Amino acid sequence: MKNRVSFYVVAALIVLGVLGIAVSVFSDPAGVLRTVAISAIVIAIVYFLITRVTSSNSGNKENRAFKQAARKSKKRFMKKDATSSASRKTKTASLTSIKKPKKKSSVQLTVIEGKKSKRKNRASL
Repeated sequence: MKNRVSFYVVAALIVLGVLGIAVSVFSDPAGVLRTVAISAIVIAIVYFLITRVTSSNSGNKENRAFKQAARKSKKRFMKKDATSSASRKTKTASLTSIKKPKKKSSVQLTVIEGKKSKRKNRASL
């Protein structure tokens, strides 16, 4: 019974709202356009402020640090490839002194500051 009453109340409010908008459009169309324009401007300003505030979070800083580390790593890797290919061309392996070079890892790890205090609770299975 409660559901039926609340449905009628909500339906009546919606009908009255639509009726009020229709009357205001016919009586003062310029006022309705002005109200819509002001509402759009206010919503745009609020959206702009919210995106500015949320973009200054640490997630953006972490993302920027990750991109910078990736760029450095890529430059370092490209530099190593260029020097190693040039040295390979100049060096010709003689048959008498063939030594297997020790393979160095080309991975350069960079520490990126972030949220390290948050840990997974592995005991909750």
